[in-house]
Amino acid sequence: MKKMVSSILTVSTALMMSSCGGSNEETPKEGFFLGTGVNVSHWLSQSDSRGEARANQITKADFDSIAAMGFDHVRLPIDEVQMYDENLNRYEDAFALLKNAIDWTLENNMNIIVDLHIIRSFHFNNENEGGNTLFEKTGEQERLINIWKDLQKFLKDYPNDRLAYELLNEAIAPTHEALNDLEARLVAAIRETEPDRYIVLGSNWQQSPETIQYLNPPANDKKLIVAFHYYNPLLITHYRAPWTKIKDYTGAVAYPGQLLPDTAFLKDLSAEEADKLRELNGEWTKETLYNQIKPAIDKAKEFGLQAYCGEFGVYPVFIDKETRLQWYKDICEIFRDNNIANAHWCYKGDFPVVNADGSRNELPEVLVNKK
Repeated sequence: MKKMVSSILTVSTALMMSSCGGSNEETPKEGFFLGTGVNVSHWLSQSDSRGEARANQITKADFDSIAAMGFDHVRLPIDEVQMYDENLNRYEDAFALLKNAIDWTLENNMNIIVDLHIIRSFHFNNENEGGNTLFEKTGEQERLINIWKDLQKFLKDYPNDRLAYELLNEAIAPTHEALNDLEARLVAAIRETEPDRYIVLGSNWQQSPETIQYLNPPANDKKLIVAFHYYNPLLITHYRAPWTKIKDYTGAVAYPGQLLPDTAFLKDLSAEEADKLRELNGEWTKETLYNQIKPAIDKAKEFGLQAYCGEFGVYPVFIDKETRLQWYKDICEIFRDNNIANAHWCYKGDFPVVNADGSRNELPEVLVNKK
């Protein structure tokens, strides 16, 4: 089935680049390309759903809908605990869903990144999860390599210009060199059997653009993609998000401009709460966003690689619509003007591009519209 799907599907490069990503004029004619995509999250990752409930949670209709909205690719997070038992035996039902997701993506003329989001030895939200041993316990990095070797066996027949691998989501390593060494080992292991597969490499400290200057991709490998995530400023993107340390702040926020228009209220808060809000406060404009993202632009240019923002978004529940959409318009203009491919977080879930009934909300137009 995989070979048959790849043989009947061809995609024009021009169609694969949407406006929130790079311009068509700058797009090469061969290779694996991304424009504007969306994360299909909280399905094969960050979810306790299993069995029939998981199978019905995301269906072909969802991938049809993503394509109809104008997105050109999907980033698909998967977790080790969803895909494998502790002995790295496959859960066949999960792999069947993975196959469905890939085939549905390709059938809709979209590309896909398979993102190994969480493994047993590492969770990006380490403050809440604990137990991160990837850079501490002997053998955990070899286990990660073995996971990818098995995933390769399952994925290798998909065409190189349609499917890419993302090695690990939002790594937190004790040093930048430690992450560079691990990523180099992973790339070398994949290259043993797949010299032409595109591979997404992220920077340290949760793929922060501030740390991407320390990313050191393997030399002379042009089939790598430099990736970062962007959720700044947190007072806007995570306003009253219940999993954050600023969830209890219910006052006014503004963008662009001074994030907290009125700071007199700080005297009524605990010292810890006030200090946190002062730390996050400041003057934020489109130029501020660009200056933070510029290291990723520079790193991609330095190595002649594609730049990719694999996650970005605004928690929509409490923030006013005008402020939220202005942030999206600015970030999308930065992506477009600097040829940065991107994937919004997410399709359904905490930062959705659809309403509760599955219909599209106002975001897809902002994300994929050329104007």
